[in-house]
Amino acid sequence: MTSSNLRPPAAERVPAVPRHIAIIMDGNGRWAKNRHLPRTLGHVKGAKVVRPLVQACTERGISHLTLFAFSTENWRRPAEEVSTLMGLFVQYLEKEVSDMQKQGVRFQLIGERSAFAQNLQDLIAHAEHCTAHNSGIHLTVAANYGGQWDILNATREWQRAHPLKGLDQLDAHSLSPYLSMAGAPDPDLLIRTGGESRISNFLLWQCAYTELYFTDTLWPDFNANLLDEALDWYQGRVRRFGRTDEQVLGEPINTPIAALVPRT
Repeated sequence: MTSSNLRPPAAERVPAVPRHIAIIMDGNGRWAKNRHLPRTLGHVKGAKVVRPLVQACTERGISHLTLFAFSTENWRRPAEEVSTLMGLFVQYLEKEVSDMQKQGVRFQLIGERSAFAQNLQDLIAHAEHCTAHNSGIHLTVAANYGGQWDILNATREWQRAHPLKGLDQLDAHSLSPYLSMAGAPDPDLLIRTGGESRISNFLLWQCAYTELYFTDTLWPDFNANLLDEALDWYQGRVRRFGRTDEQVLGEPINTPIAALVPRT
């Protein structure tokens, strides 16, 4: 029996192209170490992957791309490495905003930006403002971001907005608008490069039913062909959202998670 015979019937399969892909860009340091180079040069090389990846996703009809660039835990790394990452982020925003405008890319940052230097905060705000009305792919960069922070922050924001309500009145539908990715579809596919098989505090709420794809490829070597391999894998998945095969037949495949959570 061939692998194609093992795929589920068409009515049960996910759409050929996911709406939203999230990527944990892992392996820059090891890529450099394998070449006897400083870790910082691995980050420089990895940054160059972003523009062609955004283009590849656009060409394939993907509407949302979210990249995990810097976690809340990454501040623990050596000071020189953190400084390099911040510098690369500044350079990216300085160089790419005009190109994002031309390509119709809408840029957004999620994460606690108050920890960044003021010039970086200003560049982020400028990029978001300049691209706010673009209608192409929605590029989100997660920096100083953590999934646990996101949920806690959303809970606090909900409570500030509803001071007379108790937490017993908080449910998934009420909290969702206060999360960092509010308004965007949950990721259909999460790709992690670098050989690790964990999501490292990334989009914990949003990835509750996301398909997880892990590859040994280090981030600086990731390209459009490897993206297509991940998309081929994704096409063979069945997304039941807790239901049985019989239940999902004939129903929309990408039912939002929030629609499946009972209201209280």
